Amino acid sequence: MAYEFERKQRIAVLGGGPGGYEAALAGAQLGAEVTLVERKGVGGSAVLTDVVPSKTLIATAEATNSIREATELGVQFYARNEKGRPVRPEVAVNLEAVNSRLMRLARQQSEDMKSQLIRAGVRIVTGEGRLDGPQRLIVSTGQGKARTDFEEIDADTLVVSVGASPRVLPTAMPDGERILTWKQLYSIDAVPEHLIVVGSGVTGAEFASAYNALGSRVTLISSRDQVLPGEDQDAAHVIEEVFKRNGMEVLSKSRAASVERTENGVVATLSDGRTVEGSHCLMAVGAVPNTTGIGLEEAGVQLNDGGQIRVNRVARTSVPSVYAAGDCSDFLPLASVASMQGRTAVFHAMGDAVNPTELRNVTSNIFTQPEIATVGWSQRQIEEGVAQGEIYKLPLPSNARAKMQGIKEGFVKLFARTGSGTVIGGVIVAPHASELILPIAIAVEHRLTVDQVARAFAVYPSLSGAITDAARAMHIVP
Repeated sequence: MAYEFERKQRIAVLGGGPGGYEAALAGAQLGAEVTLVERKGVGGSAVLTDVVPSKTLIATAEATNSIREATELGVQFYARNEKGRPVRPEVAVNLEAVNSRLMRLARQQSEDMKSQLIRAGVRIVTGEGRLDGPQRLIVSTGQGKARTDFEEIDADTLVVSVGASPRVLPTAMPDGERILTWKQLYSIDAVPEHLIVVGSGVTGAEFASAYNALGSRVTLISSRDQVLPGEDQDAAHVIEEVFKRNGMEVLSKSRAASVERTENGVVATLSDGRTVEGSHCLMAVGAVPNTTGIGLEEAGVQLNDGGQIRVNRVARTSVPSVYAAGDCSDFLPLASVASMQGRTAVFHAMGDAVNPTELRNVTSNIFTQPEIATVGWSQRQIEEGVAQGEIYKLPLPSNARAKMQGIKEGFVKLFARTGSGTVIGGVIVAPHASELILPIAIAVEHRLTVDQVARAFAVYPSLSGAITDAARAMHIVP
């Protein structure tokens, strides 16, 4: 008797960042034959040059701040001079050692992710890939143009996760030495004497905060009224006040027309003719999706005007066999969202149970000092009537644990549906807000009411107790 065996479903993933990694892992776990194509290393730019290195740098900056601020808690650092008298030592940052450590951690993370994929049975191909129609990848695995330098990969489903690159302005071209993108910062071996940061969005604000803590004089050029435009206004106000109190110069309503290298540094010329001189300049003016020249349009995949791939809530493109995840898509440019898109894409392609991604449930965090974490509907949307909700803001310095830790700024803000008290969003400004936001995110995801959140036992004293305190203050009277 002859038996006919069903062929395994074939999945090809272009790009090994968070979205591609999770797509490949999910496909292997569901029994598919998975091939991952990546040109630099598993983890992609997010692990090798963006998220992992930058957050490692920020962790070092936080440690530096903690040392400087310890005196306020009664901790004093002294050394002895040649006469045996106590002198206060300076906090010094060895940026070359810091950068060496963070790049080493990035490589380790990449290798760990690669090992995980290999153990799961994923085949990894190193090379430059492009689409050759809706179900095939052509991968250049060598430097020449000979046929042996190319490999064709046929698949039932393609997942595109090629990420994005720093936007470059023709009047401020990065040289990798004085004028830098965020990918090039880790090549400098000393803390910049005076760092000019062009762009006050998330990337600009994070690096401005970090290098200010590391000891640089920082000038932040913002084209808007305040830093972090589009974020919660109360949160952005707190961050800007902290920046200024820590000695940062913030130039609001200022647009950089050009940045040029000088003999000993850089000079930024603003659109109104003013100039700012510094030792280095970081260009943080957005990102461009890596979607050009990889065969997307020829395969019928629709892009928006910015070059991002149009996807629906299950990460599917205009072509049924092609999905897209991460910064190359028109969803939120967050590593966590990319990971969810990658998993969702494969689950949907293979007919598994899938929950379409709900952007309102996505938690995001800005790694300034203090951090800003958000989830759900925003205060602006509530005030504009897009969502019906009540707003309560609890200043963090009133919290007992905050007093013990010397926290002087920050807050917990909750948004609850009018009438029902269902939690629909929240904002936290605090040290490690990225860790504190989870209870609010769970409440939003599972539609818990403020009374249900308030009934949870928070440790006393704890910063998380501010969340239950805020929920308690929003008690719904029957």
